[in-house]
Amino acid sequence: MGLSDRLPQFPWDSLAAATRRAGEHPGGIVDLSVGTPVDTTPELAMAALLATADARGYPTVWGTPALREAICGYLERRWNSDGVLSDDNVMPVIGTKELVGWLPTLLGLGGGDVVVIPELAYPTYEVGALTAGCAVVRCDDPARVPAGTRLIWINSPANPHGAIMSRERLAEWVSLARARQAILASDECYGEFAWEGQPYSVLDRDVCGGDPTGLLAVHSVSKRSNMAGYRAGFVAGDATTVQELVGVRKHLGMMVPTPVQAALAAVLDDDTAAATQVERYRARRALLLPALRSAGFTIDCSQGSLYLWATRGEGCRVTVDWLAERGILVAPGDFYGPAGAEHVRIALTATDERIAAAAERLVTQG
Repeated sequence: MGLSDRLPQFPWDSLAAATRRAGEHPGGIVDLSVGTPVDTTPELAMAALLATADARGYPTVWGTPALREAICGYLERRWNSDGVLSDDNVMPVIGTKELVGWLPTLLGLGGGDVVVIPELAYPTYEVGALTAGCAVVRCDDPARVPAGTRLIWINSPANPHGAIMSRERLAEWVSLARARQAILASDECYGEFAWEGQPYSVLDRDVCGGDPTGLLAVHSVSKRSNMAGYRAGFVAGDATTVQELVGVRKHLGMMVPTPVQAALAAVLDDDTAAATQVERYRARRALLLPALRSAGFTIDCSQGSLYLWATRGEGCRVTVDWLAERGILVAPGDFYGPAGAEHVRIALTATDERIAAAAERLVTQG
């Protein structure tokens, strides 16, 4: 059996017919199916990239001292981790999807090991576990995590549904993971985008007790800074685990290019552009959410992230087709697990003009 035989169908391949139908709309397609940024990359990121373009030597896997300092500074300033981290606790990654997909393998997990993922989850959590030959258990309750679990993924604000986990719930996951001697990996890539409620990091000193042991926090600037094409992110947490990852990645050549490291450091040192981007998405959400409700949708969760988790009380593929008839392409909830069978994920990552077009169609054609 080849590796591809272990893995599910690539989800977006199943949207070909809906994509064609949406593209036939006289006003053109409004593609809200994928969370791909459409706004401009901050000037300071591009300037840092150009300033380090003469990168004739190999970059380090562990990252430049300036980048490691920027990562620690960002986590302290924004996520209440002061006194928790030092250089040994952080490492850049080639986009966080790479880390999510390869983490079980890089940790040496395999047959017989259990990886826990949320009931509704970014598909790559499962794919990474299956790639390593692990068993996958979907679970949202710390009390129900099976014995023998080696790695636990949590995600807040969550993709696809946007729920925000309370500080108390995060602390429960920390305690459970430590009791089970499992690594707790917290995907915090949407942390800047909170519309209702307050997100927290697993590395918040009031969540982890000032101790990052057994914890990994995963962050990206793809959405925060419109840098998906840069493939820039980082992981921070347990120093032993991070340095183990550094060592394995040295052997495999998994290093972030020097100019990208410089651009990543630049945006992590600056909060202004990120705050501007948050307000762009807030305005798009404020336009799209009432339009969906006017067309008969119920919006569940959706306290944060860049998506609206919507249902019409029918099979998600029926809803996908209904929206495609109106030129709007969305992601079916079953991409993210069986619990999403009656929901669709609707991204806010389209231009103001396209979001306005979608809202108008929902109001007038709904």
